[in-house]
Amino acid sequence: MPTRRLPPLRALEAFMRTVRLGSARAASEELGLSPSALSRRIANLEEFTGKKLFTRAKQAMQLTDEGQAFHDAVAPHLEALALAIENQSENISLLRLRLGVLPLFGSQRLFPHLGELRKRHPLLHIDIDTGPHLEDRVGDTLDAAIILSRGPAAGLHAVRLDYNMVHAICSKEAAQMLGTNPDIDKLAKQTFLIHNELPASFEAWKQELGIEALEPAAIDHYDSGQLMLEAAAQGLGIAIMHDDHMKRAADNRLARLFDAEVESPYSYWFICKPTALESRPVRLFHDWLVRAGL
Repeated sequence: MPTRRLPPLRALEAFMRTVRLGSARAASEELGLSPSALSRRIANLEEFTGKKLFTRAKQAMQLTDEGQAFHDAVAPHLEALALAIENQSENISLLRLRLGVLPLFGSQRLFPHLGELRKRHPLLHIDIDTGPHLEDRVGDTLDAAIILSRGPAAGLHAVRLDYNMVHAICSKEAAQMLGTNPDIDKLAKQTFLIHNELPASFEAWKQELGIEALEPAAIDHYDSGQLMLEAAAQGLGIAIMHDDHMKRAADNRLARLFDAEVESPYSYWFICKPTALESRPVRLFHDWLVRAGL
């Protein structure tokens, strides 16, 4: 059987790097190439495939339709090749990822699916860190993190994982007592539970319900969403949280207070330093997380 002609692997590397970064300059810097050398590698790949893969505008590189189709066809096979080599090599030790994550995201969304990740990448092991200031520690004590934020700091690679609505969540008994329409006098006698990562959610909720003047009897602050939900279920206050938190908790002691659609200022984000994506543990987790759609 004749040997199939393979594309130049360095050209494929330049192509994949440029797709990810969207910039010839950034890709050439990561590869340690001059922009002209990177351009030559991509031109070699275009010549090999007979397709125009990018449109070029200054340093920006945008995939053409043919380029997107080529990327979608090739990327899974490159990952499969890397995985096959990884599984057959006796010299590759465990792959270790230091991941920061909020406890509620970990318990509700991440851990139920980690078995799938382990089956796919048995050498990948994750050290979980639920400590404070996750974003500030990325690139230092953490390789990557999943944070709840209005938007990560500039300079980080960030993937938005969801969009949410803000709900007021309380015990069923409290919901029955407060009724179906907001009464500012009744609400002023209540304790509200606010997560340290969601300080603006309460103001957004009050504004949507037209009760901006509400001053509750007390506001208790939590750094654990799980404990907030339990406190609400026990009748200790009204938790201002995301609809996703309540849905995934599936706790029949809890009820949503009032029928209001309040867009949350916050979302979950996966973040890491752009250069961390060259680390195989970070890349494997990043790609799996995006595909899994947790």
